Amino acid sequence: MASGRRFPSDDSDISSQPLIPVSIVTGFLGSGKTTLIGRILRDPGFGRTAVIVNEFGEVSLDHDLIASADDSVLTLNTGCLCCAIQTDLAKTLLDLFERRAAGSVEYDRVLIETSGLSDPAPILQSMIGDSAVALTHAAPSVATVVDTVHGVQTLREHDQARTQVAVADVILLSKTDLRPPPDDLIEQLAILNPNASRSTTSQPATADLFMAEPAGDRGQRLSALPRQPPHAGIDTFTVLRDRPMPALALTMLLQAVAEHCGARMLRMKGLVSIAEMPGQPAVIHGVRHVVSAPVFLDRWPSEDTATRIVFITKGVPRYFVSRLLDAIEAEVREEIQAISHG
Repeated sequence: MASGRRFPSDDSDISSQPLIPVSIVTGFLGSGKTTLIGRILRDPGFGRTAVIVNEFGEVSLDHDLIASADDSVLTLNTGCLCCAIQTDLAKTLLDLFERRAAGSVEYDRVLIETSGLSDPAPILQSMIGDSAVALTHAAPSVATVVDTVHGVQTLREHDQARTQVAVADVILLSKTDLRPPPDDLIEQLAILNPNASRSTTSQPATADLFMAEPAGDRGQRLSALPRQPPHAGIDTFTVLRDRPMPALALTMLLQAVAEHCGARMLRMKGLVSIAEMPGQPAVIHGVRHVVSAPVFLDRWPSEDTATRIVFITKGVPRYFVSRLLDAIEAEVREEIQAISHG
């Protein structure tokens, strides 16, 4: 939904410029997330990266320099930029963008580090819900750091940790040098988020890793997976369609999901084949009550051209969305047929 915020530029060509890739790096307290961020900021391979942190004290790098700097943006010798969220995230992103447009700072991508106790869903919501941010920045991917030493207990005891895993596009296992991932941790991760790709923080971090697209297995049906423990309450399911759907059906589906699922929809993302735009899939994103307008790609990113919409929810019946879409499609196709024969 539009926020009413002014756009960062009056240049009418801004909408034709490539969107700035954004990744959110999250993880519970003690997971090793800040160690990873510190390594990124010291790595020349991540030059031209703007890193936004929301708590000085959690950054295991020269945070004293950041706190004492007159400028709100610190340029590191690797070419990275580092700044803290002074007010809200959207304003920070737009302030950085304006400075980039003016030539005072340079960066090609953004990494956002959340605090260890934060729920990343509101951050996703604020980004896709702000029209000025959506005009200049790509919908964010989420990388979640999970501690192999304490991860099992953390996931059992803390809602925030479970949500951090549930919304992840990639899960980064940390402290594997101290302990290999235990089987019960892998089981919990599979229950909370069977679709996320997995790597370790001991492997070299690359920009491609943090800008991860949904894993290839996002199109699999998840009905055979074991149900989640009652204390988690987080479910993941995928809506699949082999044939293109009318654009009106997609519009009605997004409206209905936002209205009926609301806060129970932690995240939604997908690629949708639209009948009126063959070969140009619609990318859709949603967080809780906020659903962004579809963005159309020039072509499919792989040979798989089926519609795949992944939902991460709390308390939404597994087949609710699929049955809702069936009803919407049937109604729209019937209306289209009636018009064509009228």
